[in-house]
Amino acid sequence: MTIVIAGISGAIGAALAKRYLETCPAQAVIGLCRDPQRAPDDLRNHPGVRLLAWDAEDEQRLDKAELKTALDGSGPIVTVIYAAGLLHDDRLFPEKRLEDVTAANMARAFAVNATGFALLIQALLPWLRHREFKRVAAISAKVGSISDNGFGGWYAYRSSKAALNMLVRNLSIELPRRCKPIACVALHPGTTESALSSPFSQSLSKLTVHKPLQTADNLIRVLGALDDSSNGRFFSWDGSELPW
Repeated sequence: MTIVIAGISGAIGAALAKRYLETCPAQAVIGLCRDPQRAPDDLRNHPGVRLLAWDAEDEQRLDKAELKTALDGSGPIVTVIYAAGLLHDDRLFPEKRLEDVTAANMARAFAVNATGFALLIQALLPWLRHREFKRVAAISAKVGSISDNGFGGWYAYRSSKAALNMLVRNLSIELPRRCKPIACVALHPGTTESALSSPFSQSLSKLTVHKPLQTADNLIRVLGALDDSSNGRFFSWDGSELPW
């Protein structure tokens, strides 16, 4: 059996991999990230982990033959977690007003936060067609909820996470027809100490902030409670359901 984690070099992705290796040692972990050499040493050197180069902004970066070899050797997929995400970098920062929006930044946010998820599930589909229960989870964000948006701003991030949520809903309709039994869900991880959140330390002081391993424990608890009835829903880190 296999667990696939996209974005394994990030804070949440790496923490999830470490926890799964501790709690499910019989399941292989395939980790996808832009540069496998930047993954934590304990994951790079772990015999149960296979790291593959993958970039949500560049569909050609994923070597399909290498992916097939890895999956054929590790067994059917039982869990997929899309933990890749883009909020800011040296070229992008959350927009405060409409004048800050650019086409390039919108396109990049959608590629990483939404499109990459759909294309990854497309590539993994043959290994989801088995009779064991599967969990497909996209790490979304509460700010991607349309009905919960009362502050505005963050155009690229909010819009791309809302698009990710719609992809989850779409897949929750199609995947059970082709890969039953399965639950496809969106997960809000809660505020987590990471490179993604580091520029916002002043505002984070008013919030509950989790360490990456705490976030991993919370998400694995939610994932472990999923069943057929969970399919197509949006859950927070504490198991409560969020509005789309």
